[in-house]
Amino acid sequence: MALLLSFVTVFSTLAGGTFALRNRDRLHLALGFSAGVILGVVAFDLLPEVVDLSERTHTEFRSVMIAFAVGFLAFHLVEKALVLHHAHEHEYGAHHHPSVGLASAMALSGHSLADGIGIGLAFHVNHSIGIAAALAVISHDFVDGLNTVSLMLVNGNTRRRAWALLAVDALAPAAGAGLTYLFTVPARYMLIYLGMFTGFLLYIGASDVLPEAHANHPSRATVALTVAGAAAMFGLTAVLP
Repeated sequence: MALLLSFVTVFSTLAGGTFALRNRDRLHLALGFSAGVILGVVAFDLLPEVVDLSERTHTEFRSVMIAFAVGFLAFHLVEKALVLHHAHEHEYGAHHHPSVGLASAMALSGHSLADGIGIGLAFHVNHSIGIAAALAVISHDFVDGLNTVSLMLVNGNTRRRAWALLAVDALAPAAGAGLTYLFTVPARYMLIYLGMFTGFLLYIGASDVLPEAHANHPSRATVALTVAGAAAMFGLTAVLP
């Protein structure tokens, strides 16, 4: 059952990426919505889960916040290392760095792999929890696909490379679910991972996606879609377990 449901995420991710590829002239609107979704995922999904798991595992919350800061700063350092020249801030927006887009997309694929692992491990607990976890992953994988393609394109990568990274991201959850038949992950380590990923996600939302959404197409519609994205995640997390 875990593998079957994880394969549904393949189609959800591909649908999101296809939208981004076929509507490039409206990409700023999709990016605005994505930025809101990222904020919503951090505020209404990941952080509450981190708090809850910290309490259940009796892990010091300060350790989780250290992981959060490490995740945020690590991707910042990776991004700056990949940018080979140091432009002034007013010049930076005109430059694109394919390697930054590739690193962002690979990091999102890593998260998708962890999503699949999460589905598999949830089924190891019981089927009802596994199904709930799978539904949650399926519901936001559309945005994962959209974000993967968006981050590739806005950083100057080709459509062919964007398709390739979209395929990697789409297949990652199924691969992750399959891996759970080979090992188990202690809750404490999963908690540290969640803390680091939350920091990473907040960074790419605030530093990459949101500024790019408003760089060349500042509009009230983009702002409204950012708010709508956050509101959508609030509603989604309110109704899903």
